[in-house]
Amino acid sequence: MSSHDATLEFEYETPARAHLVADSIAREIGEIDDERSQTTLERADSTICIQITATDVIALRAAMNTWSTLLEVAEQTAAIGEAV
Repeated sequence: MSSHDATLEFEYETPARAHLVADSIAREIGEIDDERSQTTLERADSTICIQITATDVIALRAAMNTWSTLLEVAEQTAAIGEAV
């Protein structure tokens, strides 16, 4: 069976912001995974790296959309929290 994969990498202005965003989405690792796609999350300094492996391109696209959206919501929430 062939495998498809993608790496999403996001750079933040500070390690603290990267840590906050990574912690916000890390709880979803394993909860969203299924038999068609799996995801890992790593953070190093100001960078978050999301690695997705999927059995087919449709599952890969769906996982990429899901993780991009979760990350966007975490970023927006962090920005709102910072403004308060």
